[in-house]
Amino acid sequence: MKKLMSILLASLFSICAWAFQPVNVNNASAEEIADSLKGVGMSKATAIVAYRDKNGSFKHIDELVNVKGIGIRTVDINREYILLDDSGKLATGK
Repeated sequence: MKKLMSILLASLFSICAWAFQPVNVNNASAEEIADSLKGVGMSKATAIVAYRDKNGSFKHIDELVNVKGIGIRTVDINREYILLDDSGKLATGK
């Protein structure tokens, strides 16, 4: 029984780790953003894309708080997943 529980927990953690991947918010689709960021569903992801289309690329990660429905808490919990370009360098804002 303990072995089965260990396998189940390991599977759960690997699924969670897979679900949240770094995403470039300056060129990703709303679907990609929603799939990659914690607490960001299609509504917020669509708002990010609309804001980007209207105002241009995000220059700093904290600019995301200008998007309706995105607060600093959402940005903070996703800092390790947000990219601003395709270099692969995370936009930690630090």
